[in-house]
Amino acid sequence: MSDFVWSRALDMGTVPDRPGVYLFRSAGGKVLYVGKARKLRARLTTYRTPGGDGRLGIRFLEREAEAVETIVTRTEQEALLLEDTLIKRFKPPYNVRLKDDKSFLMLRLDLDERFPRLKFVRAHRPQEGKKKGRSRFFGPFASARSVRQTLSDLHRVVPLRDCTDSVLNHRSRPCLKHQIGLCAAPCVGLVDETEYGELVERAQRILAGDIVELETDLDERMRTAADKLDFELAAVWRDRLKALRRTVERQGVQAGQKIDRDVLGLARVGDRALVHRLAFRDGRLSESRTHAFRSDLPDEELLHNVVTALYGGGRREVPKELVLPCSPAEGELFEHALGKDVQLVVPRAGERKRMLDLAGENARSELARREAARGEDEVVMESVAKLVDLPSPAEREAPLVVDCFDVSNMQGAHVVASRVRFRAGISDRAGYRRFRVRTVDGQDDFASMHEVVLRSLRRGLAEDDLPDLVVIDGGAAQLQKAWQAREDAGAWDVVIVSLAKARSERRVKGQRKEASEERVYLSPDGAPLELPRHSAVRHFFERVRDEAHRFAITYHRKERGRIQSRLDAIPGVGPAKRRALLTRFGSVVGVGAASVEELVRIPGISPELARTIAEHLRKPEV
Repeated sequence: MSDFVWSRALDMGTVPDRPGVYLFRSAGGKVLYVGKARKLRARLTTYRTPGGDGRLGIRFLEREAEAVETIVTRTEQEALLLEDTLIKRFKPPYNVRLKDDKSFLMLRLDLDERFPRLKFVRAHRPQEGKKKGRSRFFGPFASARSVRQTLSDLHRVVPLRDCTDSVLNHRSRPCLKHQIGLCAAPCVGLVDETEYGELVERAQRILAGDIVELETDLDERMRTAADKLDFELAAVWRDRLKALRRTVERQGVQAGQKIDRDVLGLARVGDRALVHRLAFRDGRLSESRTHAFRSDLPDEELLHNVVTALYGGGRREVPKELVLPCSPAEGELFEHALGKDVQLVVPRAGERKRMLDLAGENARSELARREAARGEDEVVMESVAKLVDLPSPAEREAPLVVDCFDVSNMQGAHVVASRVRFRAGISDRAGYRRFRVRTVDGQDDFASMHEVVLRSLRRGLAEDDLPDLVVIDGGAAQLQKAWQAREDAGAWDVVIVSLAKARSERRVKGQRKEASEERVYLSPDGAPLELPRHSAVRHFFERVRDEAHRFAITYHRKERGRIQSRLDAIPGVGPAKRRALLTRFGSVVGVGAASVEELVRIPGISPELARTIAEHLRKPEV
C-alpha cells in the first residue's frame, strides 16, 4: 500500500504498474471514490487533463480530492472483489449505488388450488420469479396494463377461472364469462379436475413461450372453418390466434439468437443518470429493470462502475454477453474477472444495436418522467425554503434536507421516537433513525422530544450530517424543547419549526362541519401560520409528518411486543393475569418495579408467583 498527495509535482513513477485498487480521499481523510485497475499507474494517469498541468479531469475530484491511496493485489479478480468490499465498507459518495425503480410485475399460478387461477402479484427479487413450492411465477412484465392485457388475451385461448375461491365455492350457475367463452365454469362442474388440469398445463406452456403446437392447431381450425365458408367461426379462431401471439409478445421481447444477454441503455441529464437493463435468457426477455443514480463521471468510467455494481460480488447471474453503449474503462479487466466466457459488445448495427436502442429509449423515457417530477419537487422546495427563510434550492450547492421527529409511547411506558429524512423533497431511507428514550421516566413528550433532537443534532455535528430544516410534530411547547436541544447541541444554523393541527368549523352547503387545519410555528413565542388547505407546502409537511408517525408507530409496536413477551415467558402468568398486572401497574416496567406485597394484592397472584414475577423481571435482558 502507498499514499501520496495528488499534486502537480506527483511522480507517477511511485505508482505501481500492477493490478489493484485506488481510493481518492478528501483533506479530512474521507473516501470519496474507489476504483480498480489492471495497471494502477496507467489508470491514474487517465484522470489528468490533456493539458498536462496535473489537474484532475473530473469535477468532484478536482474540487475535493487531496490524496490518493493505492492497494496492490495479486490478480485482477482480487482487485474486482476488493473494490466491491471497500465500496460496501466506506460507502463513497461518488461511486455508483444503484437503486431499483420498483418491484417486478408477475403472474403467479398456485398449483395447490383445486382449480388453479392466475394472479397478478409483485416480486421484489429476480429469484422470486422461480418456482416456489407448488406455485409458478411468470414474468416480469413492463406494466400493470401489460399484465392485464396478457391475462385478457390468455383467457380467450385458455378459459381458466379468474374468480376468487369464495365466489367459486358458492356459485350455482355459470357466470357471464362462461357464456362468452372466457371461462370453463369449474364452479358448477362443467369441467372436471382432469380436464381443467389440461387447461392449466396449456396455460403454463403458453406463458413459458411454447406455443408452436397450439399455434398450429388454431391456424388449422381457422383454415378449416374458412374452407367450409363458416367465416364467423373462422374469425373466432383467428382472434384466438392473435391473442395467443400477443400473449407471448407481451411476456417477453423475442430475440433472434437464443443467447444469455444483458443490454444496458444509458441516459443522462447533468449529474443524474439512469440505466435501463434488458436481460435476455434463451432468446426471450426475462427482466426489464431501471437503476437510477447521481454521478459526474464520464460515460466510460460510469459504465465501469455500473457493471461493477450490477455483477460484482456475485450479486446476479453474469450473462454470456453484455451489450453496452460504449466501452467501459478497464473493459478487459471485466472480461477476465467476470469470466472468460463473458463478452462486452458495443454494437454499431444489427440485432444487438436494435436492442441497445430499445434499452436507451426506455432509459430516456424514464429519466424524462423523473425530471418532470423532480421539477415539481423543486417548486415545492422553493416554497418551503421561502417559508422558513432558508436559501432557495437554486442558490444552494446541495439539496434541501428536511428531518422530522415523532415520539410514540403507551401509557408512558417504553417511549420511542423516530426521525425521517427527506432530501430534495424525496424520502431518503438512509437518513431514517430510531431512538429509544433513555433519560425520561413516565410520559413526558416534551422531555422526550428534547432528548431525541439533542442526540440527533449532536450526532449530525460529529458526522457533518446536519439537516437544513427540522420539523417537529407538535405545538409551541414541543418547539420550545427542540429549540433548547438545538442550543444545547450547538447546532445554531439548523432551522426548527413545528407542525400542529387546529380544529375549526366551516360551512358546507349551509351546514356547519368541523375541519382540521394545519398550522406552522416558526418560533415558540410567535403566532402560528395557517397553511392553505390545498397548498403544496402543506401537503409536503403532512407527508413528512405522517411518514415520521408511521415509522415511530412501527418501531413502538415491535418493541412493545418484545417487552410484553417477558410477562408471557413467566410460568404461571397467562393472558388473564397479564391483563390484570398491566391494568394495575400500567406497564411491564411498572410491574417490575412493584414489590412482592403489591403483586400479591392482584387476584390470582400467590406469594410464590409474586416472587417468581419479581425475580424474572428484575433480571437484566439478554
